[in-house]
Amino acid sequence: MKRIFLLMCFLEATNMFAQKTLFTPENVRKAYSNGTRSMDGKPGKNYWQNTARYDINVAVAPPSKTVQGSESITYINHSPTPIKTIVIKLIMNIHHPGAVRQRPASADYLTTGIHIDQYSENGKERPFKDPQASTQSRITLATPVAPGDSIQLGFKWHYDLSEQSGREGKLDSTSFFLAYFYPRVAVLDDVHGWDRMDFTDAQEFYNDFNDYRVSVTVPNNFLVWGTGDLQNASEVMQAPFVDRLAKSFTSDAVINVVTAADLAAKKITTQQATNTWKWSAYKISDVAFCISDHYVWDAASVVVDKKTGRRASCQAAFLDASKNFHKQVEYIQHSLDWFSNKWPGVAYPFPKSTIIEGFADMEYPMMANDSHQEQPEFQRFVAEHEIAHSYFPFYMGINEHRYGFMDEGWTTAFEYLLGQEDLGKEKATEFFKQFRVASWALDPGDETQIPIITPVNVLSGQAMGENEYGKAALAYLGLKDLLGDDLFKKSLHGFMDRWNGKHPIPWDMFNSFSNLSGKDLTWYFDNWFMTSHFLDIGIDQLKPTSTGYTLTLKNIGGYAVPTDLLIVYTDGSKDSIHQTPAIWEKNQQAATILLKTKKKISELRLDGGVFMDADAKNNTWSAKK
Repeated sequence: MKRIFLLMCFLEATNMFAQKTLFTPENVRKAYSNGTRSMDGKPGKNYWQNTARYDINVAVAPPSKTVQGSESITYINHSPTPIKTIVIKLIMNIHHPGAVRQRPASADYLTTGIHIDQYSENGKERPFKDPQASTQSRITLATPVAPGDSIQLGFKWHYDLSEQSGREGKLDSTSFFLAYFYPRVAVLDDVHGWDRMDFTDAQEFYNDFNDYRVSVTVPNNFLVWGTGDLQNASEVMQAPFVDRLAKSFTSDAVINVVTAADLAAKKITTQQATNTWKWSAYKISDVAFCISDHYVWDAASVVVDKKTGRRASCQAAFLDASKNFHKQVEYIQHSLDWFSNKWPGVAYPFPKSTIIEGFADMEYPMMANDSHQEQPEFQRFVAEHEIAHSYFPFYMGINEHRYGFMDEGWTTAFEYLLGQEDLGKEKATEFFKQFRVASWALDPGDETQIPIITPVNVLSGQAMGENEYGKAALAYLGLKDLLGDDLFKKSLHGFMDRWNGKHPIPWDMFNSFSNLSGKDLTWYFDNWFMTSHFLDIGIDQLKPTSTGYTLTLKNIGGYAVPTDLLIVYTDGSKDSIHQTPAIWEKNQQAATILLKTKKKISELRLDGGVFMDADAKNNTWSAKK
């Protein structure tokens, strides 16, 4: 009996050490021990996050480039400890000549940055140290903010718009895009503390979910589009245009709210020196706005929740000469319908989506700043990609400063799935391979083999781009193939529901998928996110057996990839047998596949589709050889 007991202990220990464990940093382990996050992927019983209410007034008067603003921020401390210092993000300092940037800046990109003209705490004015070229400032508060308490911060500021920024700034002489334009409180979280990363014009979003009321004051005959709902349309526009906009909220057909002829007549807005457009948005991570006196305006809507009949507004503002932008509202309708009902299959969570003609191809909550494309297919593609960001990072507050693959990777995966519907699978696959995969998969090296989990703030160049987009997208597409559509969607929806309006980190995602799927996916996430693998599998040998053949594949690159076995028999018939990444679960170096057939194989080839192989020479077997 004792021997049996010892043997059982030995086998249990052997099995335990044989199981793959997922690398977990110490600060994440600490979050588990503190109960703010759970090992099953759920927010822990002690999870917390802070929030704020922003009341912002901003004024712009083209052709002057100066933006003037004031705001009151009510910041609420939900953390378990008093807040003694606070970090303020001043992203417009990215244009300061001394700012740290991922790429060189041209002279017309540079300005003097943002200038804080007045700062106050709870109504009492206090000095504010100029951070010079830094995009953040750390303030020691006069009185700490106790848990459950709040503080009111006041700012007055001004800055000059960049002549050529891309993401924000001047679009032309009287069309401006305002993004990152206001001082904001950085995120304080349970894993990293204050987000102290400088904005380098490469990393994107990490913001709390806040409530916003924003007033944008512009000269007569200027229109304003923005995040949230316009609260005072009848105060700033004349009746015919208010009516057209209102009709668009229930219309499937595109309505020309403002045409080129309307712009020429200059009788769209209320005829006074300036108009103040008032906007509101709730439980959202950021706001952005566009102003112009010569952009036409189209709008319609689409049902995004078929159970309730809820609609979302689809709007576009652009130069009348931009031919493909005249289809933009239809592209938005198509995107919102597809994302709501196919992948991710979650009803679009916001009341509207607006695309502005600009330069950046850049997303913001309910807004996108997209460039004009000569090809309509690519115009639609850009719109679809930016709108897909509505889920990652705006439905879920992803920390893109560190883990951009949780945003861009998912969006790029959805992009490919939607592309199959738009273009057909074959064309979409070839486009995806060319645009998202070939540049790194066919030439693996020291920059492209950096693990995806590497925090993006320590990366730049190709390593940063490939880890965020193509590599991560393939990891998610492989996971979909591994689990099958139904289980994958169940797990994806569960993860999104758990972390909607919260701040998930990669380990919350990994653990949620394992928990919700009922499968231990540790091996898969370790394989794709924690390693320096690349894409390369090959045929090792094909041996005849009494029931068919035994095929052995070798995994040279290491990634657990799916593949199709394309088989040609001596009688001229063909088969295609799909293999999911599951073939690599037990042995990630080699996989044995039993091919049951009475026919003789004359040729066999591997085809990974978008999982492009670094070396295709060993992907074929021929009886002639």
